[in-house]
Amino acid sequence: MRRFLALSLSSLAVIATLSGPVRAQEGAEAGAWLAARAATGLGDFRAGAYWYARALEGDPANQQLLDGAVLSSIGLGDFPAAAEYARRLGETGARSQTAFLALTAEQAVKGEFSQLVTDINAGRSVGTVLDKLIVAWAQLGDGKMAEALKGFDDLSKSDGLAGLALYHKALALASAGDFEGAETILSGKSGSRINVTRRGVIAHVQILSQLEQGPKALEILDNTFGTDPDPELDAMRVQLQAGKPLAFDVVRNAQDGMAEVFRSLAEMLGDQADPGFLLLYTRVAVYLRADLADAVLTSAQILQEQGQLDLAAETFAKIPAESPLFHIAEMGRAETLIASDKVDAGIEALQALTRSHADLPAVHMALADALRRQERFAESILPYDEAIRLIGPPEARHWAVFFARGISHERVGDFVLAEKDLRKSLELSPDQPSVLNYLGYSFVDRGENLKEALGMIQRAVAAQPESGAITDSLAWAYFRLGRYDEAVEPMERASLLEPVDPIVTDHLGDVYWAVGRRLEAQFQWRRALSFDPEEKEATRIRRKLEVGLDQVLIEEGKPPITPVVADGN
Repeated sequence: MRRFLALSLSSLAVIATLSGPVRAQEGAEAGAWLAARAATGLGDFRAGAYWYARALEGDPANQQLLDGAVLSSIGLGDFPAAAEYARRLGETGARSQTAFLALTAEQAVKGEFSQLVTDINAGRSVGTVLDKLIVAWAQLGDGKMAEALKGFDDLSKSDGLAGLALYHKALALASAGDFEGAETILSGKSGSRINVTRRGVIAHVQILSQLEQGPKALEILDNTFGTDPDPELDAMRVQLQAGKPLAFDVVRNAQDGMAEVFRSLAEMLGDQADPGFLLLYTRVAVYLRADLADAVLTSAQILQEQGQLDLAAETFAKIPAESPLFHIAEMGRAETLIASDKVDAGIEALQALTRSHADLPAVHMALADALRRQERFAESILPYDEAIRLIGPPEARHWAVFFARGISHERVGDFVLAEKDLRKSLELSPDQPSVLNYLGYSFVDRGENLKEALGMIQRAVAAQPESGAITDSLAWAYFRLGRYDEAVEPMERASLLEPVDPIVTDHLGDVYWAVGRRLEAQFQWRRALSFDPEEKEATRIRRKLEVGLDQVLIEEGKPPITPVVADGN
């Protein structure tokens, strides 16, 4: 898809260039402008950076082009280019928050803390909260600790910002060696308890370790995160159990502190902000601190969500093999490769991960899920087996792995093992509608346990009434029970919920046929064919259109359309 997009953007420039022989140069510039705007609209930073540069060759002081070039460059993570475009934009007299962001990041990297404070105080704003946090950290970098702490304290008095401000104050104290003051804040002893994220907990644990409170640090780790395998936390536990202190490296200096500002704000805003906006923050965070793996990972995930798969894969790959987050990055990279039709490369990456991180259930699950989604069901079972072995005694949250393995067993024709896994999944989490529906529908399709199956599906529908697939299962259960009149309403509702699903539409045709509405049945079967069903299903539908459902059932050796009575088996 993106190859087609690149061709389309190129074509815009070509078309504009050829639009008039007299003004070919203006046409080329117009084409580059259009292509740049199209790339911006699609969030394609690589294409945007290229076309903005082309357009600026003919109109070097155009404010809109310069602003777009800054945005695209930051999206790519190319801050030297972004800062250069930002300076050129400033020379035109324009005020751009995106350009200010690039210039602020450049000053932080260069250690120009005093000038940074001066510029922000003079009105160069990147946002009220950001300005205050950046100024405080810059003051710390400039050796003005008292002013920095006052800045954090002032911000903590703003509605809804106390937690963020105090978190950064604690990090600032710890970076300066005042671990007691930092611990007082993070533990809530200062009177203001703050909710901290994973990174905040890790900071607290490192600080306790520096204060020679290793047992308490271990207790916090276990109480907060449990004891599931986790490379980062496991490494910390090993050191703490050996009585060795953990280095405090969450924030080592002012530049790290500013990186943490952008990272923590992106985390705090989460789903509340536009992903493209959050990407600017995470890109700045990584520019300020290249080893900030959390921000690299978030950048890659945002790019993945935006469909920038090649750029996402490149970003995932920037997390080194020795990073505790490497396995998460590799799973993300493999997912982007598979989504980019590089299936073999994605599967190979996951297979390698199961060798390098063999003790992590999550990586075996990722490989198994990828194989299952490629309908390589038989191959998926062994990695599911390994994931379940590593999990040990399963808990309620592990219902999904048994559900997934059950699907693979069912699809390879081993319904005995499939039923065992699906029932285990329901034992762990009895009200999962997807599992209730899958097992219930499987029973219905096999003509087994019809009464129990109907009850399962009814519970699933009650939990997810807007699911067309589950509503289809309910109607199909009534159909298989011979309760054809009762099947009509839920099947029609399923068709409204899934209007272009070939299976649901085919089922609607069967239900209409069973209640004597033959013309409507034929109409629905024709619609089902138009929705591109699998060839096996398409062949059966065409046969129904030729001879009717009754004859097809006879040819298949199945009982005719007559009401049956469920025996409860």
